[in-house]
Amino acid sequence: MLKPIRRIVTTNTADGRSRILSDGPSPHVLETASHRGLIDLWAMAEGGPDTATPDGADRPVVLAPARGGNTFRIFQLPPAGVGENDRVLSADVFARMGASDAHDADARHPNMHCTRSIDYIVLLSGRVKLILDEEETILEPFDVVIQRETNHAWQNLSDQPAQLIAVLIDTSAGV
Repeated sequence: MLKPIRRIVTTNTADGRSRILSDGPSPHVLETASHRGLIDLWAMAEGGPDTATPDGADRPVVLAPARGGNTFRIFQLPPAGVGENDRVLSADVFARMGASDAHDADARHPNMHCTRSIDYIVLLSGRVKLILDEEETILEPFDVVIQRETNHAWQNLSDQPAQLIAVLIDTSAGV
């Protein structure tokens, strides 16, 4: 089960005073059977910041950000060994995330994928391997990855779910 993430959204009253609009676990969750999943905290579509929308993440939870937009999320990787070499399960996970086209099913790791986005990622907990086409590296908590439209996969090396935080910025708008 994905760990619930408390999300506090602020707003302004009609007379310009700040207040809390909502406070509680983000309801925008996509979870798979193998303790893998996405929790969207906020998202913006093309056109820039929208302070009038009460919940920017109130849309289908998918892997890639909206065209011209961005997504702020937590993602969780299952403990080491849980479904990590199952190509059928991986294909199903990417399909559920609306990302079958991003999934590289024939790559050296079953979870390899590439999105049209720049991703800022921070490992919060666990020990994770970043797998690229030609190299790999081990991440420890608070290591940062700047993912730039590159084919990659994540592998949790610890015996507990690993959590990462990410901001994904769409790069396809100019195409």
